[in-house]
Order: sequence, then structure tokens, then C-alpha cells
Amino acid sequence: MSQVNKTQITESLKAHLALLQESGIDFMPKPKKPTAAKKPELIVSEEGWAGLTIDNASLRELRQEIGDCKRCPLNTTRNHIVFGEGAPQTDIMFVGEAPGADEDMSGRPFVGRAGKLLTDMIEKGMGLPRSSIYIANICKCRPPENRNPAPEEIAACSPFLKKQIALIKPKVIIALGKFAAQTLLQTETPITKLRGTFHDYEGTKLMPTYHPAYLLRNPPMKKAVWEDLQIVMRYLGIPLPKK
Repeated sequence: MSQVNKTQITESLKAHLALLQESGIDFMPKPKKPTAAKKPELIVSEEGWAGLTIDNASLRELRQEIGDCKRCPLNTTRNHIVFGEGAPQTDIMFVGEAPGADEDMSGRPFVGRAGKLLTDMIEKGMGLPRSSIYIANICKCRPPENRNPAPEEIAACSPFLKKQIALIKPKVIIALGKFAAQTLLQTETPITKLRGTFHDYEGTKLMPTYHPAYLLRNPPMKKAVWEDLQIVMRYLGIPLPKK
């Protein structure tokens, strides 16, 4: 660029600034730097646990009691302990069987395909925010290849679930799948015979129903689960959706 052009540009800028000052503008704001979109990150608590930070003190103490659990062989294959999440004081608590691959990687319960269906059941079906209920599992570590939990794995882990239930004090427990229902009710009765009616769990009403993963394989059974959820809604006084 020639010196003449530089001089012309400088004089032009000075004239423009003088015009702005005459108009009452005595400064030029600096352009904001574009902010890069934040990448989603795994939420980690202050204690270093994967998953959501536990706001409730009693539940946090229970998580500390579990620690880096090695009470059963699942500790050798898991990525993260899936403790549970949701409202610490709630009328409804969902209990599943064990984490899957997505849950094992995120440290959060029901976040995969079955989790999306469960969220739809809660939010679109029952009309409740997912954050207003609590979700946990019988086993807090993923069995390899999503196999069924072994009896010794259930025996090692279920006491912590029972403590969660005692701390949360839900009015209704919805047991998702046969392992959750049979473990909590201490029965071998098939889920097909357990579902559709309330059972007693240490003074709390318990509704067994099919697991969302089962519904993904058997969509016609969604009708039966919706019937079970409506029983819960009527008991709790939750308005049913208008037809």
C-alpha cells in the first residue's frame, strides 16, 4: 500500500471519528470475540464420581459408604458406578435392574434407548418432569454384555438400594422388570402375574411393571405398562391426560 493511500485512509478515519464525537459518541465498543460452542462434558461430582452431583446430604453419605465398591466381581468390568439420580424427596421412585452400556459410560441411570422411553413414560405419559422423581437400579454396576444380574451381585448391591428407598421415602415404588420386582418383594412370582396391582414393600406401595428395554422388543406391551402407570397416577391424584 502506498504512503498516499495510507494518509488518505488515516484522514478519512479521523474525520469519521470527529463526526461520531459531534453526535455524542465518544468511544467505540470492542467487537466481541466469538465463543466456541461448549462440548458436552461428563458431569462429575466434587467427590470425583461420574454422574450428577448429589445435593442431598444423606444420599451423599450413602454414596460415600459405597465408595469404589469391590463387593462383587462387577467392579472389574464396570466403567462407573451408577448410583441413581432425581429428586431426593419425591412421591415416585422408579427402580430398574442394572445399568446398560450408556449408563455405564455416563454414570447416570436410564440414558440409553430404554432410558429415553422411560423419560417419555414419565413426561409424556404421566405429565411429570423426569427431575421430579427418583431413578435407581437394583445393581449399580453394569453386568458384562448386559447379561442378567447374578444372585451374588444382587445380594451385594441391593442393601444400598434399600437404604436409598428408606432415605427418599417415596409413596410409590415402580419396579421395572422382574429382577427389580422379585428382589424387592422377595418372590419368584413372574412379572406377568405381579404387574397390574399394588404390592407392599415395607409399608410402601410397589407397582411392578415391564422394563422399558422389554417394551422396545415388544411394543404391544406398552399398553399394559400404561395401565399400570394409570393405577399409580390415580392413587397419587395425578390427573390423567384427556382423551
